[in-house]
Amino acid sequence: MARVVIIGGAGHVGTYLVPRLVEAGHEVINVSRGTSSPYTPHAAWGQVRQVHLDRAAEEAAGRFGARIADLAGEIVIDMICFTPASNAQLVEALAGRVSHFLHIGTIWVHGLPQTVPTRESDPRQPFGDYGVMKSAIEDDLLGRARRGLLPATVIRPGHIVGPGWAPLNPAGHFNPQVFRDIQAGKPLVLPNAGAETVHHVHADDVAQAVMAAIGHWSAAVGEAFNAVSPAAITLRHYAEAMYRFWGREPNLSFLPFEAWRGTVTAEEAQACWEHLVRSPCHSIEKGQRLIGYRPRYSSLQAVQEAMARLPA
Repeated sequence: MARVVIIGGAGHVGTYLVPRLVEAGHEVINVSRGTSSPYTPHAAWGQVRQVHLDRAAEEAAGRFGARIADLAGEIVIDMICFTPASNAQLVEALAGRVSHFLHIGTIWVHGLPQTVPTRESDPRQPFGDYGVMKSAIEDDLLGRARRGLLPATVIRPGHIVGPGWAPLNPAGHFNPQVFRDIQAGKPLVLPNAGAETVHHVHADDVAQAVMAAIGHWSAAVGEAFNAVSPAAITLRHYAEAMYRFWGREPNLSFLPFEAWRGTVTAEEAQACWEHLVRSPCHSIEKGQRLIGYRPRYSSLQAVQEAMARLPA
């Protein structure tokens, strides 16, 4: 078993990944800025060494990579890297010192889809700072892997869902009032015809993908893998299913996006547009074939578990 250093392990995916690592027999060091607790308690956290580092401050001082390297992890998992400069400082310090480096990326590296379901090898057209920078990080890591400089793997989650926080809702944004209205049987207006797609994934299925990559090292190094549910869902189907989940008949109407955006806040309209224009629908065939990725949750199962355990 290995010493595993996980950066940002108390978040959504880490809540499930850290216990999986401990139960597999690994020695786990969690690096975080503060003392936040995982979303779901687990006895395995009692066996985890906690190291508190302020990544931004350490990077500004030029020493974050060295601080992580000094922890002597054989496997390093970076959950919270968002800029190429941040990634470069870390991996340059780890070169030649780790057996496996795993970066948690995003399906948003693809931007505008060309084919669906989108495969990892399909051309990328990222837009927006988040997608563009994550795509650049991915290019750097996989390039280093191809040149034999760093044994790196990228895991690309979809819209992460799990107990303890409100999921992306059927209107394409994050205001939980949408779910409360659906639960009460109130009418819901969707943009366009509700035909655009979203692609959720349970946080534990992302953790499973990481574990599968670790367990299939030779197949995983130098590769990126989508970590999503078996199928994307349309906003209309998502909304109808949530009405029925709470024993209500769907009560939907539709407006063209430009008219619809006037019914919500500017923040909600922007979040919705970001999801509609991408309409993610991603393939998991590569992960199934190379590392045995088998998500346990459909998109709806993941959302419904989260909603059943979300405080009123």
